[in-house]
Amino acid sequence: MRLTRKYSMTRHGEFAQARKLGGSKSGNYLVVSTLPESSLPHHKAGIIITRKIGNAVTRNRLRRRIHNILAKHIEEIDCSQGKRYVVTILRWRAPQATSEELEKDWLKQARRLGMLKPTT
Repeated sequence: MRLTRKYSMTRHGEFAQARKLGGSKSGNYLVVSTLPESSLPHHKAGIIITRKIGNAVTRNRLRRRIHNILAKHIEEIDCSQGKRYVVTILRWRAPQATSEELEKDWLKQARRLGMLKPTT
């Protein structure tokens, strides 16, 4: 599944609000911030990656990996508190991580934030 454009955060204010007012947890390779927002029609996700991480090829590869993770798990995000803003910030160690390590780290932080639906 591909993460469609409607799920993307595009405005600076959305990123700032999610980072300032929402909760966040950091892992080895990334930081995940989330903010429940009842007025959203669906979840919105955004990725922050700085030039310090590497050149454009490296940054785009990491961005594609995170997009794949979000597309895979966007339906597992709990809606009981309303739809959510989800911001993923990549850390300097991220280029050394495999796709599986990034996914494992993202899922761990999402569980710590209580974002995922409880498994039965």
